Amino acid sequence: MSSQQHLPRALRVLPALGAVLGTATACSKPQQRPPHPPVTVAVVTARRADVPYVVEANGVVTPIQSAAVTAQVDGIVTDVEFREGQEVRKGQVLFQIDPRPYQNAYQQALAAYQRDSASAATAAAERDRYAGLVKSGVITEEEAQQYETTAATTQATVASDRAAVATARFNLDNATVRAPIAGKTGGLLVRTGNLVRSGVTAMVVINQVRPITVRFAVPSSELPNLQRYAVNGGLPVSAMPGGGSAPAPADTTAQAGAAAEASPLAQALAAQQGGDVTPERGTLSFIDNAVDTTTGTVQLKAVFPNADGNLWVGQFASTRMQLYIEKNALVIPAQAIVNGQQGTYVYTLDPNSKALQHQVVVERVADGLAVIAAGVNEGDRVVTEGQSRLTPGAVASLRTGGMGSAGAPGAAGAVGDPPVGQAPGTTSANGGRRGRGRRG
Repeated sequence: MSSQQHLPRALRVLPALGAVLGTATACSKPQQRPPHPPVTVAVVTARRADVPYVVEANGVVTPIQSAAVTAQVDGIVTDVEFREGQEVRKGQVLFQIDPRPYQNAYQQALAAYQRDSASAATAAAERDRYAGLVKSGVITEEEAQQYETTAATTQATVASDRAAVATARFNLDNATVRAPIAGKTGGLLVRTGNLVRSGVTAMVVINQVRPITVRFAVPSSELPNLQRYAVNGGLPVSAMPGGGSAPAPADTTAQAGAAAEASPLAQALAAQQGGDVTPERGTLSFIDNAVDTTTGTVQLKAVFPNADGNLWVGQFASTRMQLYIEKNALVIPAQAIVNGQQGTYVYTLDPNSKALQHQVVVERVADGLAVIAAGVNEGDRVVTEGQSRLTPGAVASLRTGGMGSAGAPGAAGAVGDPPVGQAPGTTSANGGRRGRGRRG
């Protein structure tokens, strides 16, 4: 028996335990991890620009005038002089009611007038002749008064006949039904051969479509701005028929710099439908004299020329009304804004391309531009894409092939509308942001 066999079992396992511990120690040595690769981002330089203050609202197209053409005389419709849906001018003939009864009544009234006019002329001559005989004593005063009464009576009869002729002529003229206003006709409510009743039977409805109005409501919080900026004339308003995204009013595009004529989403939808975005331009014409206490809104109306007839009565339309232009505002793309648990923030890059997180105060969003009240300085490089992969202190690399800060190709980011599929930022009624910026 060897000497190891006489050792206790615990002492015999010590060499094996030492070998195991040596192996475990060697495996537990810290390993150096490779550095994180730079995060690819797109940036835009924060700049100052003139940004319009625009209020958006959904409205309904309403006619300035609407007339339900109703028969003014009884009779049978003998002819319809227009087509359903045709645009008619004021005074144009629409219907013809059988005029023969009214023609006969007119002729009868005219004949009675002529008869009584002749009698009145004879009575007036006798009155004048016998008035001279009273002075010479040939006739008495009572006889002269009788001739005077007869002449006055016949004159009254002539006046009555003249009114009867006018009434008969009025009824005869109303047998020809004319358009009371210019506009577009609706569907026919009566046809040839139908019997119509005076003041009862509606024949067709005409809506004035050129010009036309759009009625919309804005929150009462905008009332001070309306009272301030709408006193010197109509504010510019644009409307997109059908409820699409309306572009900014015409005179704000150049001043906003990067504001587009329509959002990319609206352009994409229009391209799918094979049409162009054709907003209507008009002016504010009416501010209601009271606030609706139920909804807390103020009713407004804007007038549009509607030369092409794009606005249709009863149609929904998205409206955008420009109140004023904020000069020299600090702006960044709305898509750079990130909403976190601690509030809104953005990432900027320092000269060494390291990410810095800044809490920001967003005054409002208009046409894809966020107006910054605090948190970012002019000239800061703000990250517009790739924010979700950034952490404070992370190293970033700039993506190439984007849009420049002025909206020109070839730079790293864009100050303008958000990408297709994202609702464009708009100015809410209280001046804050509507909608959320797209995260990178």
